[in-house]
Amino acid sequence: MFYRENGQFKTSYRADQQIFTIRQDKVAILLLIAAAFLVVPMFASDYFYRAILIPLVIMSLAALGVNILVGYCGQISLGSGAFMAVGAYGAYNFIVRIPGMPLIPALILGGLCATFFGILFGLPSLRVKGLYLAVATLAAQFFSDWMFLRIKWFTNDSPSGSVSVSNLQVFGMPIESATSKYIFCLAVLVVIALLAKNLVRGAIGREWMAIRDMDVAASVIGIRPMYAKLSAFAVSSFIIGVAGALWAFVHLGAWEPAAFSVDVSFKLLFMVIIGGLGSIMGSFFGAAFIVVLPIFLSLLLPAVAGLFGFEISTAGVSHAEFIIFGGLIVWFLIVEPHGLAKLWSIGKQKMRVWPFPH
Repeated sequence: MFYRENGQFKTSYRADQQIFTIRQDKVAILLLIAAAFLVVPMFASDYFYRAILIPLVIMSLAALGVNILVGYCGQISLGSGAFMAVGAYGAYNFIVRIPGMPLIPALILGGLCATFFGILFGLPSLRVKGLYLAVATLAAQFFSDWMFLRIKWFTNDSPSGSVSVSNLQVFGMPIESATSKYIFCLAVLVVIALLAKNLVRGAIGREWMAIRDMDVAASVIGIRPMYAKLSAFAVSSFIIGVAGALWAFVHLGAWEPAAFSVDVSFKLLFMVIIGGLGSIMGSFFGAAFIVVLPIFLSLLLPAVAGLFGFEISTAGVSHAEFIIFGGLIVWFLIVEPHGLAKLWSIGKQKMRVWPFPH
C-alpha cells in the first residue's frame, strides 16, 4: 500500500517534531492546497464561490478559533458570534476613521479588538467552568447585540446599525470579483491554520491541553491556569474576530448586528463538535458539514419529491432541512462522538497496517 512510513527515518529531533511526520501526509496537504489555489478557480462558478466556497473558507477559520478554546483548552463558549461581530465592527471603524487604512492591518486590528473583548468575557473562566462558563460567555452575545444597536459611534451613526464597505484592495489589487475574494480568504486561512497548528504543538498548546484534561493536576505541576485560560481566550477570539471581519467585508459587504446572532455561536459550536474537538483538521470537516449539507438538502429534497410525483414547497423544504439536519447531528454524535476527525484518523491508521488486521 502507498501509505506507509517504511524507510522514513528520523535522524534529528527537528525532523521528528515536524508537523507532518509521514511524507505522504505532507505531499497530500501540499497537493490539496495547490488544488484549492489553482484548480478550483479554473472550474468554479460565481454561484459556487458565493454560496459554498467563500462561506466554507471563512467558517473554517472561525471554527478553528472556536476549536482552540473549546477543543484544546476545554472552555465552553457560546459567545463566538459576539467575537465575530466585534472583529467586524472593529475593522470597519479602523477603515472608516483612518484615511487610507489598508485592508490587512484593519483585519488584524479588528482581531485585536476581539481579543480584548474575549479576554474580558474570559475572566469568569478563572472562577467557573462547564455550564456556568457557557452562560457567562453567552452574556457576551447579548452585550454585543445591545452595544452595536444602541451605541451609534460603533456603526458610524447608522440608525439601524447597518454598515457597508466597498472598494476593498490588498497591495493595490482590487478584491471585488468572487475569485479574488476566495483566493484572499483562502490565503488568510492557510496562514492562520499553519500558525495555529504550530501553536498547539508547542508549550502553550500543551498547557491548554493539560488544563482541559485536569486543571487541578495542571496547576500542581506548575501550569498557571489564569495564563493558560486567558491566553486561549485571546488566541481564539483573535482568530474568530478576523473571521468575523472577513465574513462582513468579503462575504456580506453590508451587514447589521443580526448577522452575528446567537445562531452563529451555536452553529460554530456544532462545527467543532461534529468535526472533532481538539483537532485542526476537524475544524475543516465540521465547517464543510455545516455549510454544505443544507445546500445539498435544498437541492436533493425537491428532486426526490419530483421522483414520487408530488411537489414540496419552499417552506416544506426548509422544515425538512431542519429535521434531517438535526437528526443527522444526533445520529452522528451517538455513532462517533469524537467527530469526523476521529474517523479520518482511524482510516489513516488502517491504511498504515493494511492488509493486516488492526
